[in-house]
Amino acid sequence: MRQRILQVVMIWGLAVTLSAGAPSSLRAEPQAAPPVPILVYHRFGPAATDTMTTPTTVFAEQLRLLRDRGWTVVPLRQLLDRLQGRGAPLPERAVVITVDDGHRSVYTELFPVVRRHRLPVTLFIYPSAISNASYALTWDQLRELRDSGLFDIQSHTYWHPNFRREKQRLGRADYEALVTMQLVKSRQKLEHELGTTVDLLAWPFGIYDRELMHRAADAGYVAAFTIEPRPVTGSEELMALPRFLLTDATQVRGVEAILNRSGRR
Repeated sequence: MRQRILQVVMIWGLAVTLSAGAPSSLRAEPQAAPPVPILVYHRFGPAATDTMTTPTTVFAEQLRLLRDRGWTVVPLRQLLDRLQGRGAPLPERAVVITVDDGHRSVYTELFPVVRRHRLPVTLFIYPSAISNASYALTWDQLRELRDSGLFDIQSHTYWHPNFRREKQRLGRADYEALVTMQLVKSRQKLEHELGTTVDLLAWPFGIYDRELMHRAADAGYVAAFTIEPRPVTGSEELMALPRFLLTDATQVRGVEAILNRSGRR
């Protein structure tokens, strides 16, 4: 097992692409700004066939709530610029939409809605599934999403491992090699296929620790995202930014509760 993982690392040239060490600080610059909720979805469909599928009609109702309450969907990059002391101030009621995994319903169900409303969305993709798994997007579909100018396509590691489980299962060297491969190979594959910059990461299952945060920074990521349910505030760990996980049970009232929790009723 150890030899196989290390061979993958060497094939992709990972060992020579990493920087010598993590930056001295992984924390955002303190900013006087209202809390910003980041929403994370997974799948969409005509009906909720599992807990991670949001019915498309419910998503439309959630968007209507945001509009009626005066919330503006902003690009994730715009929020990150503010956290790093750059860019223009955010709207008073700003919210970010992200979608994890790369399910085909992003193209068939979400894309028409996003295109109609001109909404910025960040996708976090694990590329091992793309054009491979029956449930996943294809590379051509991802390129079409990219070309719309509405989707920022970023990394969800290479094959979505459970790092906590792998750390318990593998020896130290094998685990470190696996982490390196997952972080770097995902960036390399996405950048090669899409020709875009990939420097944002969503932690699989929301699992992270201090070591993983520094490894992600070493691998070239500038920010990473969890599923800790709270809004982003003025001073955050850039490698552990919180997001609200939306499921089939969230409905419209669930989003309303998130907005209220973010301090804007």
